[in-house]
Order: sequence, then C-alpha cells, then structure tokens
Amino acid sequence: MAKKKAAEPAPKEKKAAVKKESKSDGYIAKAPIRRLMKKEGADLVAAEALDKLIGFLEVKAAEATKEAIKICKADKRKRITASDIRNATR
Repeated sequence: MAKKKAAEPAPKEKKAAVKKESKSDGYIAKAPIRRLMKKEGADLVAAEALDKLIGFLEVKAAEATKEAIKICKADKRKRITASDIRNATR
C-alpha cells in the first residue's frame, strides 16, 4: 500500500512580487562618494545628501554618454573613447 503524503497546508494567497524601491538602486556605490566628500572636507555626510549627489552624478553621466554616442555615430565608430567623453562634457 502506498504511503499517504503529509497534509500540506492550504496554499496562502500569493502576494505580488513588488520590488522594494530604495533611493540607492543606482549604479554608483555610496562608499566611494562618501570618501570623496570627506576628502574634500565634509566631516559628516547625511544619507539624503549622499543620495542626492549620486542621483545628480548618474544623470550627468547618462547625458554625457548619450552625447558621446552621438559623436561616435557621426564618426561611424562603435567604441566610445576618452576624447568622446571629453568632447561631450564641454
């Protein structure tokens, strides 16, 4: 005779997988930016100030990258070089 399976609990209503969005979902790590700020003389750095600066840097980096891509496409190249970034940020 086959063994009976253990009684499984009634399936609970599955919650929708909601990604918890935090302010630090970006690409730039907090620690190096905090060290840079301290190196420049900021003894205490608030987390909100750090998040704000990281957000600003990410936006500026994205803008520079888009402009550098335009420069590369105009020159019919695929690789972004340091000079492309330098020209894009001028």
